[in-house]
Amino acid sequence: MLKYSIFFYPGLKEIVSKEGKVQFRNAEECWRVIQGELKRELLVHIERFARENSSPTRVVFGTSGWRGEIGTDFTFRNVGIVSEAILNILKRDDEPLRKALGFRDFDELKKRGVIIGHDNRFLGPEFAKTVMGVLAREGIRLYFAGETTTPEISASIEMLHAGCSINITPSHNPSNYSGLKFNPADGGPAGPEITEEIEKEANHLMETTEEVHFQESTPAYEQIDTTELYREFLLRQGVVSLERVEEFLEREDCLVVVDHVHGATRGRPERLIRTAADLTGKKLLLLRTEDDYLFGGVAPEPSEKNMQNVVRLLRESNAKFRLGVIMDPDGDRIRFADQRMQIPMNYFGAMALHFLHKYKGVNGVVVKSVGTSNFVNAIAAKEGIPVRETKVGFKNFRPYLLPDAREKAIVAFEESDGITAGNHTLEKDALFGLLLAIEMVATTGKNLSDYLTELMDRYGYYYPDRSGVEVDRSLAGETLRMKISSLADEYSVGSIINVGGRSLKIVDQITVDGVKFVLEDGSWFMIRPSGTEPKVRFYIEARDPEEKRALFSVAETLTKEAVKSG
Repeated sequence: MLKYSIFFYPGLKEIVSKEGKVQFRNAEECWRVIQGELKRELLVHIERFARENSSPTRVVFGTSGWRGEIGTDFTFRNVGIVSEAILNILKRDDEPLRKALGFRDFDELKKRGVIIGHDNRFLGPEFAKTVMGVLAREGIRLYFAGETTTPEISASIEMLHAGCSINITPSHNPSNYSGLKFNPADGGPAGPEITEEIEKEANHLMETTEEVHFQESTPAYEQIDTTELYREFLLRQGVVSLERVEEFLEREDCLVVVDHVHGATRGRPERLIRTAADLTGKKLLLLRTEDDYLFGGVAPEPSEKNMQNVVRLLRESNAKFRLGVIMDPDGDRIRFADQRMQIPMNYFGAMALHFLHKYKGVNGVVVKSVGTSNFVNAIAAKEGIPVRETKVGFKNFRPYLLPDAREKAIVAFEESDGITAGNHTLEKDALFGLLLAIEMVATTGKNLSDYLTELMDRYGYYYPDRSGVEVDRSLAGETLRMKISSLADEYSVGSIINVGGRSLKIVDQITVDGVKFVLEDGSWFMIRPSGTEPKVRFYIEARDPEEKRALFSVAETLTKEAVKSG
């Protein structure tokens, strides 16, 4: 059985002794009360569970890292073990793996260093220092970012020429979750060639580690300012013009509303935009910037529902130009609005392509996940821009974002609120989205909804949506994937399918992630099985909003057929 040490935060025993008798059997039970009644004072019990729970967990890196409930799966023991697994992978003498990680050997990695950061969730600093305690044993140079965002860490890897990063964040998950993101030397999200090795090593250690010892002292580290590094990166890369953004806010009759939902993006706009300090509260309204581990009781995601307060403030204003955004806690997802409408990424990503290509002269390809709106396809087709569709997951955009990419992305985005561009970070970036939106309004002289209407009048109207169903638990995984993939053979290109009483021909079929059927009127539906859960997700796009229900119905009918087959 293996034994090793991780960093120990010394305040626990004192806190627990003051709290008195424990009222909960486990963290899951405690979280239900905390979230249901917003009882923040009970978080002391979650800390106790996080420190004392020695149960192993099954480590799975999804599209953006490993996530788990704090005190149940995401415990100090398990964070230490996953950190140990990452360390073992970094030390491994494996040429293909080293190439994917982006450094020659472990000695180079030690010199280049590792950036460690966290968002502003419960126990974020303590979990981050646990990671540092593991890495410090091997003499690795440690950069500590403190509270930061995912895109800032990505840019800081580039600016410091660091070897990799570990960020403690579960992105937009509810308040009971924490998570761990690993980024290699190129700053992008780790691909499966890396994460699968971390998973194997971590799950092996989960089974073989008998005892975990805690270090009593904080390891030596260098404190870094990732916001300043990120600003320097923006100025160097020049994808967005900070000068144009600052000039617009200073001179124009405008209002920009930013909802941080108590996340780590707070404080960033007024530091990135140097004129913003004098405009805060006037032309720049910053919402929900206070500490709140429970995010006010809402799921901290850039959803239509969470955007309501931003829209209200925009509609109450008389400013000529009005723009609002909402960002998730680690700053990698964003949603937009003006006084007329909310603008999801399905539309904004297409607008970004048009803006960067037509107004800023950027050439290349447009990259999107397969479940993202074909509105951008329509723009690209008329402008002669190639389209590349990938599997769901931002890490799949990497080949088009690397500095030496043969086909360089003008913009890369996915319908789940993530966006970046060529010559920017390989990570999705809400801060970039905010700055690009301001520059878009400043340059076109139009509010976002007016610009969108102009583009739809020219290239066509598209109405995307998504839904899904649960299936029997026995079907989760490869069985479900095989059943859904069989639809590609049964409904091939040229087949006729009934959609709400209309007979439509299938003109294209895309099978990079599930099965996507493109119909002759330009509408489409996609059936995508979850890789780990007994769920099937539907992505659809109608050319008339009244046709959405019919497309969902077809997707559900075909899914039932596939599930019952064989």
